[in-house]
Amino acid sequence: MAIVSEKTQQAAAEKLAEALDKMDGVESSVDVRTSGTQNRPIVNASVSPENWRKVAEDLKNKFEVDHCSMITGIHWPESSDKTWEVVYHFLRTGIKNPVIEGGLVIPNIVDFSKVKGKDVPLEIQISVKIQETRTPSVASVQDIWVGADWNEKETWDLVGIDFDGHEGMRRVLNPHESPVGFHPLQKQHKLRYHGFEEMYDDAQGFMRKPVDSSRIK
Repeated sequence: MAIVSEKTQQAAAEKLAEALDKMDGVESSVDVRTSGTQNRPIVNASVSPENWRKVAEDLKNKFEVDHCSMITGIHWPESSDKTWEVVYHFLRTGIKNPVIEGGLVIPNIVDFSKVKGKDVPLEIQISVKIQETRTPSVASVQDIWVGADWNEKETWDLVGIDFDGHEGMRRVLNPHESPVGFHPLQKQHKLRYHGFEEMYDDAQGFMRKPVDSSRIK
């Protein structure tokens, strides 16, 4: 199977990292990870919350980063340099104008030895750190990447980090009638997933613990 060479991917990753470094509020680097049998460069960048929206627009419009695959929110109440963090995972797929036949997408036949510039597939990881606040939030990128829609909902639902400008924000994993302000992955709730046992062990309300109550999850 033809693949884009490691050398080509590394050069493209370093070029993107260099461009990101020149933006306000951004620090970036390139890490190399192993995926299957191929070493794959990953562009990592830390972006300040106030600059995130502009950086996101440039990633999509200038660097053709076209897919948001995952968003993760983290609560760090004991950290010295952040209290909240949002981590975004993006891909630049490099696939353009696929042929559609019979409702099926048929990728174009590409000579991967000649792929260069913005056509080189890349993986990008962006971290946005948020300082101490009771109302953590960052700018939504729902309108930039369709893949961010569900991921932003899930991150708000579980962690309580809001996304300014998101249309249609709602509970997607917790019950819709969950109390306002309840986001189970915030550390102060001390669910048994964090080494504690509370009311959530008695899901049926019959004062009995589930068979796996002693198991650390």
